[in-house]
Amino acid sequence: MEIKLRYGKEILTFNAQENTSLLKIQEPEFNITKKFFKSSFKGLLDSGSKNYSNIGIVLSDKTRLCDYPLYLPWLLEELEGDGANPDNITFYIAYGTHPRQNEEESISSYGDTFHRYRFVHHDCTDLPSFRNLGTTYRRTPVLVRKDVLNSSLIITFGSISHHYFAGFGGGRKLLFPGLAERNAIYHNHSLFLNFQSKKLEEGCQPGKLAGNPVAEDLKEINDLLPERISIHGILNSKAKVCQFLFGKNYDDFEKACMVHDSFFRSKSNQQFDMVIASSGGYPKDINFIQAHKSVHHSAAFVKDGGTLIVLAECRDGIGTDTFLPLFKASSWNQMFDLLSRKYEGNGGTALAMKAKSNRINIHMMTSLDKETCDLMGAGKTDIEQISRLLITHKGSLAVIDNASMLIR
Repeated sequence: MEIKLRYGKEILTFNAQENTSLLKIQEPEFNITKKFFKSSFKGLLDSGSKNYSNIGIVLSDKTRLCDYPLYLPWLLEELEGDGANPDNITFYIAYGTHPRQNEEESISSYGDTFHRYRFVHHDCTDLPSFRNLGTTYRRTPVLVRKDVLNSSLIITFGSISHHYFAGFGGGRKLLFPGLAERNAIYHNHSLFLNFQSKKLEEGCQPGKLAGNPVAEDLKEINDLLPERISIHGILNSKAKVCQFLFGKNYDDFEKACMVHDSFFRSKSNQQFDMVIASSGGYPKDINFIQAHKSVHHSAAFVKDGGTLIVLAECRDGIGTDTFLPLFKASSWNQMFDLLSRKYEGNGGTALAMKAKSNRINIHMMTSLDKETCDLMGAGKTDIEQISRLLITHKGSLAVIDNASMLIR
């Protein structure tokens, strides 16, 4: 049996035993026309009072693209055809706490639009740029950029995805945490951790909104944010948009989430002795913080004490400076204690990784060095070892070719 797995921008070919289980997503069919896109968007414009004096369009960064070079011109054509002045249109890149893209990455992400319009690179540490819209029940301060809040029309445009502790990414996350202040983001993310029991919150699972404290906090934040038009993209395994869903409220976001879930939730309840998984290639494995989603998803298919091997290039390294230091703590409890005193970005990710490495054996084919892998509790492997295991492994074995998108 021939298997092709993505690693960065490469496609690697392996041979596997015939009894190897292949766990795949259901590819959404392409169903986009320019006429449908423009008429759906125009219908939402016509349903409210139009004010084009200051249009703010919120986009994802390079880690969560939505075929922007192709579809941003359609959006702009409809706006400007309806009387919007290009000088009154501002694009906001919703980095959250992610690092800023360089010029080349931005051109690749957004095409010619990046040079023709004003783009604002969000900085979550620029304190004077935020307005406080209130505080949630779980004490998250809702600090969002003042300039986008001052827009006469806000449009969020991005792809829906499963998120390993917020339930779903995209949609309501573009404004918060996408354009939010760093410590406010950290507080919301810290709801993944139960500091009293020193456990990860069981409700924080991919594809789960109800009973998920992080998602419920984001819902409350969403209700404090201004009205906006949302364009939700449904991607296939090659990161190409196959469907668009348009909306103006949280119910529309939930409907888009359910459409996404119908394609990317596995029908298999089986767990295996060994799983070999690819993140799905670049940009899903651009750094470890992004690749961790694949580790998290695929680990759910591994039996206790089993083995998970993940192909994740991580050409940009870890992706943050606040992740690895937590692994220098002497124990799980000390990691919790450190985060209870000062929660920092990706603290929940560090604990989630440690929980998985305590339950199963994790190995990675990656550009990260062996010392970094060891510190995270993962061994480092290579293409030769993976090739050999696919032929010689005696227990139950599954292969996942797009672990960033498949959940159990």
